[in-house]
Amino acid sequence: MFRRGNGLDGGPSLALDDLMIYLTQLIYLHAGGESAFLQFEDVVLPLLAQYRGELLVRLRPEGSSQIGGSAELPYELHVVRFESEADLVAYSNAPERRRWLHLKEQSVRTAVLIKGAIANPA
Repeated sequence: MFRRGNGLDGGPSLALDDLMIYLTQLIYLHAGGESAFLQFEDVVLPLLAQYRGELLVRLRPEGSSQIGGSAELPYELHVVRFESEADLVAYSNAPERRRWLHLKEQSVRTAVLIKGAIANPA
């Protein structure tokens, strides 16, 4: 756990509890995995609010939307926000979410997860 103290720039540092957590996921599915993935999403996305989380963006990019880059387009792209790291951990470990992980494991080939935090305004 982080504690308040001097930050790198000589100013105060922030406790972990002060940070809002942002996750960006690029989700790639196995061929034929769409149905199982959508079943998983239908169950777990509504749980976000119970853990102080919010789905900010859910996109299904198409080839025509890519204007550059060499990466394969994901099936879906999600941007999710949690009020704190503790909320993210609680959501990740929630029994009602874990009960459906077999659908995710069955459908998702790979996922790229990008995690960041923005300090809450004072």
